[in-house]
Amino acid sequence: MTALYPNIIYGPVHSRRLGLSLGVNLLPLHSKLCSFDCVYCECGWNADNRGREGLNSRESVRAALEETLQRMASEGALPDVITFAGNGEPTMHPDFEGIIDDTLCLRDRLSPTSKVSVLSNATRIGDASVRRALLKVDNNILKLDSAFDETVRTMNNPCGDYSVRRTVELMKEFGSRLTVQTMFLRGECGGRSFDNTTEREVAAWLELLKEIAPRSVMVYSIDRDTPCHTLEKVTHEELVKIAGRVEEMGIHCSTT
Repeated sequence: MTALYPNIIYGPVHSRRLGLSLGVNLLPLHSKLCSFDCVYCECGWNADNRGREGLNSRESVRAALEETLQRMASEGALPDVITFAGNGEPTMHPDFEGIIDDTLCLRDRLSPTSKVSVLSNATRIGDASVRRALLKVDNNILKLDSAFDETVRTMNNPCGDYSVRRTVELMKEFGSRLTVQTMFLRGECGGRSFDNTTEREVAAWLELLKEIAPRSVMVYSIDRDTPCHTLEKVTHEELVKIAGRVEEMGIHCSTT
């Protein structure tokens, strides 16, 4: 069963990719808000969750995070990372840059060893304020699931205009200050089949990585319930092979 995050702050949880992670949800607590509608999203479909509550305010996010970090500090168990993810796409919040500024101030004061991470689908990196905010955080993690628009439309169901080429060009503006995150899987959903592990897919994706030249790459497959139940998880052995090809280009690649 897919699930939403019912609080502004959730966890900490042991993230496969980031360590002990304290989650921050800027989005509605009982509805999903996202510019993608991925077939593998643990929060379910957009249509199932739309419009039940508003966004969490900048002030409420700051207060909740401050209270949580103070409590964790008193317990001697501060997080490795403060991670913005939650019920959809965090960069859709209109006060995203201000919230990042608040978070960095709280981190520096209360939990200076913690990193700040943002998990984003990269649909809003053309916005100047979003780009500025992402350049401030420790881990700017941007999604790129395929080199082909057709595959992205099938796997990610972007809302509105989306172009892999435009996204790649915007990613290149970050220099090396980003991590590319890619979900590998195969299956069928809504009568459309897909497999982004084929040689055609992987080879084209590697070519884009050469252009982007990210600091690192994360490859992974499904590990939680998904709204589409006909998906096939990619094996760890397959992920290791893909990661090895990334490493051969001189780019660090983790598998989870």
